[in-house]
Amino acid sequence: MDMIVRNSEGLILGKASHPEHLLLYLNHAWQEGDTVEVSAPPRSHLWVHMGISVPGGEVYCPSGVFTWQVPAGEHRLAYAPEAFIQNRNILSARLMPAEELALPRDLARNPLDLRGDVNFYPHCTANVETRNESVFAARNVIDGLRFNTYHGEWPFESWGIGAREDAWCKIDFGREILAEKMALTLRADFPHDAWWTEGHVVDSAGEELAFRLRKTGERQWIDLGGRRISWLRLERMVKSDDPSAFPSLRAWEVIGRDPA
Repeated sequence: MDMIVRNSEGLILGKASHPEHLLLYLNHAWQEGDTVEVSAPPRSHLWVHMGISVPGGEVYCPSGVFTWQVPAGEHRLAYAPEAFIQNRNILSARLMPAEELALPRDLARNPLDLRGDVNFYPHCTANVETRNESVFAARNVIDGLRFNTYHGEWPFESWGIGAREDAWCKIDFGREILAEKMALTLRADFPHDAWWTEGHVVDSAGEELAFRLRKTGERQWIDLGGRRISWLRLERMVKSDDPSAFPSLRAWEVIGRDPA
């Protein structure tokens, strides 16, 4: 495996090589356009850590290449205030063994997900994000955090729908998984927030499931029955009759495992 860090002009800032576990120390203050690229065997599952301010996470790389552009500008607001500003950065990536992949876990979790096109999964997208702001982007619901008693900047980022009644949100896993159940955590900054009373989840196999939701900041679990899928989409979400126009999703977890 190899890791290469380049700036916006393609200049190599640092690199590392190892057959199983990459470790790279970078004495560099991140700049807009800086990119980290990890090369591994095709269809690799990697555990990647991009510095001490961003939680590590599992990513699946169909092509074996993981390309990560360091968030800059307005995009940084969805991360901890100290993220990407240190001069000393420690990066790592390791191959995940088969026995780890066989364990049940949150297959939606990806703190490293980025807005726009990516070459790694899981990846979360939506047809609307409030005012196109990073703190209301779809990727926030899979960042591994569930702080939901406020709205706006980290750690209260969420998926905002801009009052659209046709809003949908989709998680693409990049391969087939076995999905046992999922949990939705609504943003609960009441009375600023409204909530959804019901919705539907549609999957890549063409199945759909209607579910009910309550006014609560706790996880709300929905059984998926071990279905074999490659993506899930939330749609037809019905807002409560609360005067607020702002229902929002803070976290979307999908518990399952990779098929043997």
